[in-house]
Amino acid sequence: MVENSTADTERELRPRTAPHVSLDAVVQAIGAALLESGDVERAHQVTVQGVCLNSRAVQPGDLYAALPGAKRHGSEFAAQALAAGAVGILTDDDAAARLQSEGSLPAGTPIVVTEDPRKATGIAAQFIYGTTPEAPSMFGVTGTNGKTTTTYFLRALLRALGHKTGLIGTIEIVADEEVIPSVLTTPEASQLHGILARMRESGVTAAAMEVSSHAIEFRRIEGLNFKVAGFSNLTQDHLDLHGTMEEYFAAKAKLFTSEFASCGVVLIDSEWGARMAQAARDSGLPVITFATPTGTPTESADWTVANVERSGLGHNFSLTHRDGRTLRAHTGLPGDFNVANAALALTMMVAADLVPLDVLQKALDEHDPLSANVPGRMEVVGHEPASIVDFAHNPDAMVRALEAVRPGTSGRVIVVFGATGERDQAKRPIMGAIAARGADVVIVTDDDPHDEDEQTIRTAVMAGVLEEAAAMGAKAPLVREVFPRAEAIKEAVHLANSEDTILVAGRGHEIWQEVKGVNLPLDDRQELRDALSARSGFGIAHTAVQDHAPQSTENNAAE
Repeated sequence: MVENSTADTERELRPRTAPHVSLDAVVQAIGAALLESGDVERAHQVTVQGVCLNSRAVQPGDLYAALPGAKRHGSEFAAQALAAGAVGILTDDDAAARLQSEGSLPAGTPIVVTEDPRKATGIAAQFIYGTTPEAPSMFGVTGTNGKTTTTYFLRALLRALGHKTGLIGTIEIVADEEVIPSVLTTPEASQLHGILARMRESGVTAAAMEVSSHAIEFRRIEGLNFKVAGFSNLTQDHLDLHGTMEEYFAAKAKLFTSEFASCGVVLIDSEWGARMAQAARDSGLPVITFATPTGTPTESADWTVANVERSGLGHNFSLTHRDGRTLRAHTGLPGDFNVANAALALTMMVAADLVPLDVLQKALDEHDPLSANVPGRMEVVGHEPASIVDFAHNPDAMVRALEAVRPGTSGRVIVVFGATGERDQAKRPIMGAIAARGADVVIVTDDDPHDEDEQTIRTAVMAGVLEEAAAMGAKAPLVREVFPRAEAIKEAVHLANSEDTILVAGRGHEIWQEVKGVNLPLDDRQELRDALSARSGFGIAHTAVQDHAPQSTENNAAE
């Protein structure tokens, strides 16, 4: 059952019409060597229809990429891949020698050998699926926070300009109007090129994509070139993967090179942003910078956000170039950080130079694209009390979310949150302290514990809450530890009155909670709606909770 599901999902990440490319041409494209075991003539007549690095997902006609993994080498599963229909193996020298010495493969099996099989996998997929920078034009967004929202804004802007659009990210993959199951924040390189081919079939001309540091570090964007790459911010997160902030920055900076982008747009509100802009320039990449009123840029920006004023839950603002050119815009999403996200999307659109500024202004005026609904990102679930679900799952995002809801709250701010298991443990007490400073009521609960003990995680978060609360004295918040998570959400609603704001943070759009290897159904938005409905007189927003395909466990880790 699992294998069929894996293979079925893989099939959805490919064009409906399979390509047919000679293996010889693929070998030449990636600059590899072709070894044959037995039937040499047959090896040179092989036709490849796809590339795959999961033996359980192999489709007939695939080139199986046998790559080294964290625990085992993909070459160990070469026989299974061939049994599923693979027509050849792409791997490294050592694995190829081992396969040949073992004699475990059928005679005549082509083995493609390269020094860097992970890079070669992306280049092979690019060649097989015919990926080019123009079909579709790609807009990539990276940064610790804001990627998802910015990609939704980009997609809405592109649609307002008449494009058929694509979206690749944490929540969903969309080819025009067709939703494709999302496997990772950024799929593997082989899958990405298949998705782009699928988009071309659907007539997609431009697509927005989240580019996580995991995707960059694990070489999932090999063979892609973004028309514009955008950078939002860099704050502490994913140090379990990168080790230090410097290494985290270095991973992000790889995107801002001519290998992966034609132009960069960088928010320089912080030192990290200024460094990213300089790193991009040093690599020879053209860069456009912008800044917002809440930042502290260390250099003069090309574009500046100004005239920010509240408009309902959102803001009106202007984006002005140093030469005086100005765009007027609006975003309906709460928080200064969403002004920054909207400005990033808008500046990336300017950098792409798809249309004159007056045409872009008309699209802003007529379609309000920067108010696009983003599931689980400052999503308003109810009114009186204001009830919001957000994906804030790291210290910077928690600060931003709490700061976003405070100005519109006449009563108390009630926050429900936890921390993800088997991830950056250092941020747990930090987030607890932030919650204590920013909220009037703090309810600590479970996030996705994975295989880690839930109580251990909550204790680490509570340590930060209690230490900060003790230092605050009489201004300390009311603190509760409530679990499971659904009960914590009910407790928040029970404690609230109509003037309060409830912020449920950490999981956003996710509809499954992983506990000890088991996915349990849990949608913060639905739990919050149900709890509000159970209390007489509490209002609920008239927007349906959106259901999405189950997310892989990595979606909790990828930014």
